Amino acid sequence: MHITRRNTKAIQVGAVKIGGGAPISVQSMTIPHPQDVKATVAQIQELEEAGCELIRVAVPDREAAEALPKIKARMTVPLIADIHFDHRLALQAAAVVDCVRINPGNIGPWWKMAEVIRAVTDHGIPLRLGINGGSLERPLLEKYGYPTAEALAESALNAVHALEDVGFTNLKVSVKASEVHMAVDAYWLFAHQSNYPLHIGITEAGTASTGAVKSAIGLGWLLAHGIGDTLRVSLAADPVEEVRVGFEILKSLELRHRGINVIACPTCGRVEIDVVRMANELEKRLGHIKTPLNVSVLGCVVNGIGEGKEADIGIAGGQGGGILFKKGKLVRKVRSEELMDTLIEEVERMAEEQGEADSRQENRDALPTSLGTSSPALPTVNRDLPVLPNR
Repeated sequence: MHITRRNTKAIQVGAVKIGGGAPISVQSMTIPHPQDVKATVAQIQELEEAGCELIRVAVPDREAAEALPKIKARMTVPLIADIHFDHRLALQAAAVVDCVRINPGNIGPWWKMAEVIRAVTDHGIPLRLGINGGSLERPLLEKYGYPTAEALAESALNAVHALEDVGFTNLKVSVKASEVHMAVDAYWLFAHQSNYPLHIGITEAGTASTGAVKSAIGLGWLLAHGIGDTLRVSLAADPVEEVRVGFEILKSLELRHRGINVIACPTCGRVEIDVVRMANELEKRLGHIKTPLNVSVLGCVVNGIGEGKEADIGIAGGQGGGILFKKGKLVRKVRSEELMDTLIEEVERMAEEQGEADSRQENRDALPTSLGTSSPALPTVNRDLPVLPNR
């Protein structure tokens, strides 16, 4: 399946390009209050190690805003400040961070928004308009009666039009809801009215398991239809898990290729090794690998190579031993107690060799590139909402 991505305006958040055909970036958010700089930085470092490409920090009060410079100095990926209610915190944060997120539904009257626009413009950083089903403006709630996809999209379009009227276009947009259909429909409606880059997510998705499923369904549908330029999987779990699930969603659609992709057979009566334990151990022990590799763990020797022929490398285990194979060909037999360690060593070696080869190829093929914000001109906006898709 070939996915044709939506043609969007490009913006720059620190060193990360969003929109304009750039890779779909994965982001997350820290849990500690920023005033606890040590704990916040520790979690940021965990997220960076997991591959998180943008990190958002809640800024609920003045103490949090004052901690931002100390946090920013100790991180390598772009920092985004998440602001609600008090626009003065956005003004303070704009001098430090790479992007400011505000919610038009709770930021207050227009003059406050105007001050935020001046601040981010003065510091040359973009704005994220974060529309949320739980904090829509009162006129829209009165118009629709309750939060709907149409209300979310209209809120976002109203904010975009207001910013365009004063000449501000350095922005990305999100229209999140916790209900999958509402979020998907809202993004669809907005995407057919505007070419600003979209931050996609199912907000308050739930626990690590249920939230991952809801996010995979909602974000997967959007991404498969070319909608989405950056994403967060919002889970009631360790933020590192959000990053892992985000990349897995992108990898499953072949939109990003990063780290190992574990191919493991389902349990059945033919399985002769503990595939579940081994597959989970494999993901844990190879979490540091950034090179994209398909790694297979199969439970019987008879069908092993055939079932794992799409893998770069894998093992198939049986009673008393197993086999190691690469690219569908047998490499050697391995004793049962050595299967996992052997596979880990071989994957690490393969990742290192492939990484060196990729680096040499990049050096040969390197051409001057620009991460500027040039993009196609904005289309003439039709302010009537389009028809929702049939699903």
